[in-house]
Amino acid sequence: MFYTPYLMWLALFVIAPVGLIVYYSFFNISHQFTFANYVTFFRSGTYLTMTANSVLYAFLITLISLLISYPMALVISKLKHRDLWILLVILPTWINLLLKAYAFIGLLSHDGLVNNLFELVGLPAQHMLFTDTSFILVAAYIQIPFMILPIYNALTDISDSYIKASHDLGATNWQTLTKIIIPMTMPGIKSGVQIVFIPSLSLFMLSRLIGGNKIITLGTAVEEHFLTTMNWGMGSTIGVVLIISMVVVMLFTNTKRKRGRN
Repeated sequence: MFYTPYLMWLALFVIAPVGLIVYYSFFNISHQFTFANYVTFFRSGTYLTMTANSVLYAFLITLISLLISYPMALVISKLKHRDLWILLVILPTWINLLLKAYAFIGLLSHDGLVNNLFELVGLPAQHMLFTDTSFILVAAYIQIPFMILPIYNALTDISDSYIKASHDLGATNWQTLTKIIIPMTMPGIKSGVQIVFIPSLSLFMLSRLIGGNKIITLGTAVEEHFLTTMNWGMGSTIGVVLIISMVVVMLFTNTKRKRGRN
């Protein structure tokens, strides 16, 4: 009885939607049962290119987020009022994603704040909006808090005795970081990669608003098929491919966390 609400929630909001996506993926636009959607997907250069682009963009977003988040989490874990700093990191996640996207449109547009600052220092205005670079950087900015939190938690779990022992044995700060801290925080890194990489595979709103029509990923393809062409079968097929890709990523980044003894 205790597990009944959780099982009902899982059945209604996880298993049922995924089952419907798999079901619709075997029907064409005329509602006829077929395997043609999968054949079309894996034989079409367009869809394979979209898949490659989605993986590439997700990889770059995850990499940039990790390179920024790890040093930030490391510094915050050493601060005196670290709970306050973590709160400041979390605060941007309370703002609606659409509002943040429009804020960046205002910043990066031709007459936006960034170009106005360029003009003040004598630099020519730059075309920053609707580019791959702007899309990746904005997406990374939005994902950074979700990367910082698991890394920060892993860092705070490390006992100071390991760091002291490392220094007592003559290790430099760099050796301590690379040989002790990073390996011990690998579960947090893997969790952060999961949290960032998986949603980044299916981004569609940011790719529309920040990247314009120049950036086409599997997420935007799903949106097109469901809302424009009304080809729910093909859209569901792409959704199944995304789900399988996400499961593969989770399997590769999954780690069993060992509990330390007190």
